Amino acid sequence: MAGTATPMMQQYFDLKAEAGDSLLFYRMGDFFELFFDDAKTAAGVLDIALTTRGEHDGNPVPMCGVPVHSAENYLARLIRAGCRVAIAEQVETPDEAKERAKREGTPSSKALVKRDIVRFVTAGTLTEEALLEPRRANMLAAVCEVRGACGVAACDISTGAMQLEECAPERLPGVLARIGASEVVAPEDWSEAPFDAVVRPRADFASDPGEARLKKVHGVATLDGFGQFSRAMLAAAGGLVAYLEHAGRGSLPLLLPPTARTSGEHMAMDEATRASLEILASQQGGRAGSLIAAIDRCVTGAGARQLAEDLSAPLADRGAIEARLALVDYMLRDPLLRGDLRTMLRSLPDIGRALGRLVAGRGSPRDLGQIRDGLSEARRIHDVLQGKPDRPALLDALLPDLAGHGELTDLLARALVPSPPTERQSGGYIAEGYDAALDDLREVSGNARRAIAAMEARYRAETDTPSLKIRHNGVLGYFIEVPSKHADKLMSPDSGFTHRQTMANAVRFNSLTLHEEANRIAEAGGRALAAEEAHFEELNERVAARRKAIARTAAALARLDVAAGQAERASDGEWCRPTISEEPLLAIEAGRHPVVEAALAANGERFVANDCSLSDQDRLWLVGGPNMGGKSTFLRQNALIVLMAQAGGFVPASSAQIGLVDQLFSRVGASDNLARGRSTFMVEMVETAAILSQAGQRSFVILDEVGRGTSTYDGLALAWAVAEAIHETNQSRCLFATHYHELARLAETCEALSLHHVRAKEWKGDLVLLHELAEGAADRSYGLAVAKLAGVPAPVVKRARSVLDKLEKGRAETGGLAAGLGDLPLFAASLAAEEEKCDTLREKLRETDVDALSPRDALDLLYELKREADSS
Repeated sequence: MAGTATPMMQQYFDLKAEAGDSLLFYRMGDFFELFFDDAKTAAGVLDIALTTRGEHDGNPVPMCGVPVHSAENYLARLIRAGCRVAIAEQVETPDEAKERAKREGTPSSKALVKRDIVRFVTAGTLTEEALLEPRRANMLAAVCEVRGACGVAACDISTGAMQLEECAPERLPGVLARIGASEVVAPEDWSEAPFDAVVRPRADFASDPGEARLKKVHGVATLDGFGQFSRAMLAAAGGLVAYLEHAGRGSLPLLLPPTARTSGEHMAMDEATRASLEILASQQGGRAGSLIAAIDRCVTGAGARQLAEDLSAPLADRGAIEARLALVDYMLRDPLLRGDLRTMLRSLPDIGRALGRLVAGRGSPRDLGQIRDGLSEARRIHDVLQGKPDRPALLDALLPDLAGHGELTDLLARALVPSPPTERQSGGYIAEGYDAALDDLREVSGNARRAIAAMEARYRAETDTPSLKIRHNGVLGYFIEVPSKHADKLMSPDSGFTHRQTMANAVRFNSLTLHEEANRIAEAGGRALAAEEAHFEELNERVAARRKAIARTAAALARLDVAAGQAERASDGEWCRPTISEEPLLAIEAGRHPVVEAALAANGERFVANDCSLSDQDRLWLVGGPNMGGKSTFLRQNALIVLMAQAGGFVPASSAQIGLVDQLFSRVGASDNLARGRSTFMVEMVETAAILSQAGQRSFVILDEVGRGTSTYDGLALAWAVAEAIHETNQSRCLFATHYHELARLAETCEALSLHHVRAKEWKGDLVLLHELAEGAADRSYGLAVAKLAGVPAPVVKRARSVLDKLEKGRAETGGLAAGLGDLPLFAASLAAEEEKCDTLREKLRETDVDALSPRDALDLLYELKREADSS
């Protein structure tokens, strides 16, 4: 293919080979062009026209393109569609290309502008504001296995935060689920790598080179000052940094010193539990209907990202939880302070992400302005909070990080205009008075323009041509233009004008004076732009030098926003401060489900609160009752209350005492995983197996309908055995919802098991769901009543009732679960006909307007109904 290529296409093929499976954005003037299969893919994703350009090997070359000035919008759509993009920029100007061609002895007419891939744009390496969601972290993770342990390195390069951890291989899916990475990187030869991981050379994931990379990035001789890191952690970190070097073509983004996450530092949750509890996303995939959507009252994007991290990784240390709760309580008890703080925070720019763009070399004057404004406002918040009495310990710890930037903010305030632009190519962002030489250049440029205006007036008078104008365009520069009928006045050799171009209705000229003034403007303007660019680089370096301190300020502001937002939500919902205990108990009074309660409130309905009390003597609750009665909601709300409490927030209850939970497990709902060859029942059993093998005395488990995916005998046997194992072996606090009434007999042998049910009653043939929890076993499941509510046809419900009666009668007589099945004809025609006729009579009576019947009509109707009844 390359042998028949033009020089430009040969350059394209070379860059495409380097880009690999990434789409190649090939810069051509004001457009990024894509060719061949890349063009077909991009055109389909972006819904733009697919055209052709020339031929290659006798075939038209597919092509599409996007304007450079709006490329970010197109990149965002491609990244969301799962594409990776390589950006090939022009790295020299056409004039530079011609000069190079002369040096190489090549005709300048054949000089090809050099291009090079300057960056790979992938889901996990985004820093641009337009490509990121303000309220969601954008995580990149690298994973590998070293000596039987998995190393995980996770980083949000938009803010630089980086964490390293080690886990057992079976816990890796849960760790990745917690991180929620947009992109995962793994060694190319690792059979256990996540199925959607980007594979990289195994050499990138060696621990010694990984340690060396971290030392080089942070300019230290040892990592001891950052913490203790295992070989697996260092190997994963090496893979992460190597991938960032690859994506940035040798240029690294902002990377803050790594922190080590220990296994017992946070509450553990597996992937299934996170999905079941819908913490950051509903099971439909969106934010709506999730826990965070119901409780997020943060006024900044950084605060919302911090809240998401808190909910994803609840704390397991009592002291750290109490510190967060004390700060929320402080904000709750002072609504005036909370209101003022939220007002100040609301105006804050996202300085963490602005810092990330500047350090990565993708920043703008606007980002410098955001650093200036954000740090100045942080100082104002510091001064307000510093004057408040009785501050909690966490607030005192945050205050120093809000100050200390006075020299930098003064510099940026003097150097920048009040509202710097997003682009720096056109200048205009350095404030007047900051640089006298720059001011002089601007004055020269301004005077030259005034001189040109005066020149235009003089030329009009000298040539007696009022329509004469001095114009400018990007090709000719400045020129004199007159209508064609006046051109003869300027054509004379001694007129001082030089003919340049004849148009349809006008003629263009030049003059020596105009040429000199144009050169002055261009020279002054160019020097002014160069001066501003130099100032930008200097200011960028000053900001980068304080990157760690600025990042701490951004983190402190986010923590304050979370605390104030949590206090606001607690105030709105009358939530309580939970009491955290080391004892393995759970005592919740009038607990509510935050998401369901919010949904009901939106429709003007009230949520029915319920209590939950688990302790050593009563740690396993068996909960029965009808479907739709609220069992699953009750289970989930208690799990969410535990999670919210250990994340450091108030909870939707009248009171709550939470014994620290080290692991939270949820086996609720039915789903399959066809991509991995797992049926609904297989998924249920895999999740149940994980609970039985991992849960311990400090764990909290919610289980809903274990065993329902198989036959009645198998399902009952499994549910029975699982409940016994939870009680006897795992000894976890557990809420176990079931329809198997037979499990109530477990209360006879399991001392720490108690029976409960959600209340319901039937009224005039209809089921009334009370959503209240009561002690004791459920008398029945009300399954047929729920089927009727769901709209199952009446003949089917009645047939089911007949079958149920026979089954229960047979079981009562023989003790056999399936006794009575032998004499049940399958939808016997006579029975169906009888039920149908009875339904017909009822339907006729129901449709009859008795008040409208005359005596004669009523008698005729009665005879008709009698005949139908006799014929049945």
